[in-house]
Amino acid sequence: MKLDRRLLRAWRHLPITSPRLWTRRIAFWLGAVMVALMALAFAHLADWAQALFNAMTGSHPWLVLLIAPAGLALSVLLTRRIFPGAQGSGIPQVMASLHMTDQRRVARVLSMRVAVGKILLTLLGLASGASVGREGPTVQVGATIMQALGQALRLPRIETQRGLVLAGGAAGVAAAFNTPLAGIVFAIEELSHNFESRTSGMVLTAVIIGGIATLALSGDYTYFGVTSVGLPLGSGWMAVILSGVIGGLLGGLFSQILITMSRGLRGRPGIWIKRHPIIFAAGCGLVLAVIGLVSHGATYGTGYAQARLLVEGNARLPVTFFLLKFMATLASYLSGIPGGVFAPSLAVGASLGSWLSMFFVHTPARAIVLLGMVGYFSGVVQAPITAFVIVLEMTANQQMTIPIMTTSMIGFVASRLVCRRPLYGTLAQRFLIETDPAAALRPHPPEDL
Repeated sequence: MKLDRRLLRAWRHLPITSPRLWTRRIAFWLGAVMVALMALAFAHLADWAQALFNAMTGSHPWLVLLIAPAGLALSVLLTRRIFPGAQGSGIPQVMASLHMTDQRRVARVLSMRVAVGKILLTLLGLASGASVGREGPTVQVGATIMQALGQALRLPRIETQRGLVLAGGAAGVAAAFNTPLAGIVFAIEELSHNFESRTSGMVLTAVIIGGIATLALSGDYTYFGVTSVGLPLGSGWMAVILSGVIGGLLGGLFSQILITMSRGLRGRPGIWIKRHPIIFAAGCGLVLAVIGLVSHGATYGTGYAQARLLVEGNARLPVTFFLLKFMATLASYLSGIPGGVFAPSLAVGASLGSWLSMFFVHTPARAIVLLGMVGYFSGVVQAPITAFVIVLEMTANQQMTIPIMTTSMIGFVASRLVCRRPLYGTLAQRFLIETDPAAALRPHPPEDL
């Protein structure tokens, strides 16, 4: 009898038969499905918010002069009073949470209250005409879902809990763009900057399950459709160099402005902004409205529709659209409202490529659009592998693999000439200093990983 009991206990503790481990596995799989469902619902709600804004301003475009300032001011007010911690893109917060030692602080950063606020206020921003994306917020909400799952399961190891957060963020990117490989690369290169064996299986599993759920509900689609354009050897490769250099410099400038503003301006302007954040947000909304009127409404929203039209070669946009979208995204982010920069950055880069294509009449314009997209995006995030994997997966164009990889690397190098530190890592370090100084002083802060 004693031998039978020992065998039963040993059998129940095997990884393949342990009830406790199977409970955790099933809960984890359900969590990955929930992240995918959240990302899909968020995408549909974002489209609805933009449609609402278009309906309000369609026949009365000048109404945006009231809607944008009021909407951004209300968003900042709600962020500060009801949803503190929901401002920004969400990616720096996830990066910071992976380096926090106090799990109570992690629970506050990745709380369901902040996640709900992130979604609602991003939708408010889009309904107000803000040039923001939903992909960054999706990363934070995905990480929050997995964080809540870890708390419910009462996981004893901090490394396992961090693995869940990392998996949630990766699944969020994968579901937001329908790019599973990019989700994994993003987790390695941007969120964690390392790939431990304990967390690698979690990330891969979460992305696979989230991808299956996305395919089941939305079908097999590519974010920007399928393109088959190629770039012939010869003069066309000059476009690779120009797209990388100009896109990287412009993307680095964008990041450097955000980093500088996050530290606060010196002197009276900085003091005034700190004392009157809601009025400042309204002023940013007014700037956003004026830019939108100049662009005939093209700069409002995520920029996804414009970028897709450019990739397909069907866009009729102002030549200066990339500069106007650049300024609109800058005004939106600096206002302090929740929202990401992924989709707007892709739109800026695609428009930059469209502008550069005018100087290469014998090179397919759609090919240079992709080069501009990856060059600028790599310059903004300073994560060259993530940048080219996302663009490749979003367009399903294998012919452009080498030119896109090359442009991404050039964009990264050019960006470093303007912005010495990566945007998300620097913002994450600043967030750590404000919320968890002990974690910020550890040997490996996010900006150095």
